Amino acid sequence: MAPGTTVDLAFAGAGWIAAVHGYAARQVPGLQITKVASRDPVHAAAAAERMGAEPCTYDDLPAEAHGVVVCTPPALHLDHALHAIERGAGVLIEKPLCTTLADADVLVAAAASGAQIAYGENLLHAPIVRLALSHTNQLQAIDLVEVRALQGRPSWGDFLTEGWGGGVLFDLGVHPLAVALALAAPAVPVEIRATLVGAADHPVDEHAEVTIHFDSGLLARVTASWRHGDSPLWDAQISAPDGVVRMELLPTRLLERNGVEVPLPGIGQGVPAQLEEFGYLPQIESFALDLQQHQAPSLGAAFGRSVLDLVCAAYTSAGQHSAWVDLPFGGSRQQTPLQLWKG
Repeated sequence: MAPGTTVDLAFAGAGWIAAVHGYAARQVPGLQITKVASRDPVHAAAAAERMGAEPCTYDDLPAEAHGVVVCTPPALHLDHALHAIERGAGVLIEKPLCTTLADADVLVAAAASGAQIAYGENLLHAPIVRLALSHTNQLQAIDLVEVRALQGRPSWGDFLTEGWGGGVLFDLGVHPLAVALALAAPAVPVEIRATLVGAADHPVDEHAEVTIHFDSGLLARVTASWRHGDSPLWDAQISAPDGVVRMELLPTRLLERNGVEVPLPGIGQGVPAQLEEFGYLPQIESFALDLQQHQAPSLGAAFGRSVLDLVCAAYTSAGQHSAWVDLPFGGSRQQTPLQLWKG
């Protein structure tokens, strides 16, 4: 951001992820949080106090802020984003972009008409992921990408309910799917197959294994699971005839090329390490700069829709006994991923 300037942000949502984005925003000079809205006035007041802002209602937004960070449940993302856009604000929409491809189409159309819509895939802003992408781009004829995000079940929020729109692949899984798309680029996905496993005590999926076939012949394997207890494991491996790149985000950060460790970027003094390492700080900085310069975000609604396209096709595949499903997805644009899986 240009020195001496101020960008005002408001928040739609006052839960855990809003707190993370708010903490990141407070580290950026010139970025000011002015309003926080929630369906629960008590939650709005508590979150606003933590962020040094004022509580408000959803209808009040954007409350003259330049941008709104949309952290509400996915089914509400479209309404809250359009409400802010129609009143002149840009939006950063937390992942997943929304619950249906029909809603995603509306957001993509709005962006094409000039709305500033950023898609909140923080990992693609993470320094280690950017460095891994740089090394991957130096390989020739990549033939395999493997990305995993394994952890325990979430103990907060409504992630285990039908109303969320999907389970582990829809929420946690969009992280490794986005990383896989970025690592495979410019190759284009042409078909996908998936296996989903649920549980007896909730109605959504909690373990997902996905294979994506790209037009270059590359295969990407993505695993997302809530069955990994208290020992999270997030990693990726990229292989080609001329080398291998391996990245680990959890439990420790590590990047290797052909078995040789690659030095990682340092963390600025006084910066909370995880905000930088997982991309939340660079993401909010990028959003603020886009607002200030009135430019389209580099990671926008179209990318968010491309990830949701994979998700919807994967849930459809799982509901069809792991059959291959063509991409782009040609099925229902009105159903949520969970509905596509359960028929």
